Amino acid sequence: MTPVQEFDPSRPNIARVYDYWLGGKDNFAADRELAQKMCEINPTVPAMVRDNRAFAIQAVTRAAQSGITQFLDLGAGLPTQPSLDEAARAVNPDARVAYVDFDPVVISHLRALLARQPGITAASADLTDPATVLAHPDIRQTIDLAQPVCVIMACTLHFMRSAQAKKVAAAYMDGAAATSQIAVSVVHIASATMRATPPESYTAGTFFRHDPAEMADWLAGWQILPPGVAEARRWVAGIGGAPPGAASYILCAAAVKPPD
Repeated sequence: MTPVQEFDPSRPNIARVYDYWLGGKDNFAADRELAQKMCEINPTVPAMVRDNRAFAIQAVTRAAQSGITQFLDLGAGLPTQPSLDEAARAVNPDARVAYVDFDPVVISHLRALLARQPGITAASADLTDPATVLAHPDIRQTIDLAQPVCVIMACTLHFMRSAQAKKVAAAYMDGAAATSQIAVSVVHIASATMRATPPESYTAGTFFRHDPAEMADWLAGWQILPPGVAEARRWVAGIGGAPPGAASYILCAAAVKPPD
């Protein structure tokens, strides 16, 4: 098992910021300070975090209902209820889940709370390095890449420029078997808000704004599943598009790799 590195609680981390918004206790003063600053910029952020979680749970549920039994959660974040493995195993009790994150607090909690169960693992790795992630021994013990897998990238790709986001998503799907699925989401913030506030104010990392056309381009070559590229609550409800007049929201989509 990969050893967990030391961490610096004086530096904010987006996983712990999300934990704070979701009502968790696994966060530090620096995380709470950043979370509060972000809420001052955009008071809807905590609701968007909840919307993102609902999307991830629904994407996993739908993938499991389609017959997929393996799930790779990239940038998993701190455990919350329901967990993605609970969602998958509600459909198929034998589902296997690999959680991936590079934050040591996240990995410690995932291993303590979730990865003690058979068929569930937590791997310390950087999702921006797909080759290393897919070759990780902890992951390979749980996920059989010769069989379909659902790759979840929930609120991770907005930390990358569009070209990198497309390349990273493609690398995971290239390494996955036919009929595998990918579920992606990003925070979509209105241009006026982005122009008024430095990107560093949004997260513990650099934030990039992406639009629906970019997301569709990331998924080019795969079949985008209904309802297409949509706002999270509308996607969960099976309705396409974005809410009229919304300044910011979670933009999401899921796609399937065609059969060979």
